[in-house]
Amino acid sequence: MGLYVKQSDTRSQLQEKLAQELQDRAREKAKAADLPDGVDDSAYIEGTKTTTALAWIWILIIAAIIGIVLWLLIISV
Repeated sequence: MGLYVKQSDTRSQLQEKLAQELQDRAREKAKAADLPDGVDDSAYIEGTKTTTALAWIWILIIAAIIGIVLWLLIISV
């Protein structure tokens, strides 16, 4: 049988201080982050097309070709 050791879930003062400092740093980074709004930076999308509904068929065709090539390699050995 194993020995059961009682563990307390309380944090030490050092752990509390470190946790608070990390939270403060995370808040500062979140405030300081200058994220683009997506309007001015979306120029690279102009002139592109959306994926068609038949894209999954191309994926199946590619998977079938890979499967056939692997099958032929295994048979030839």
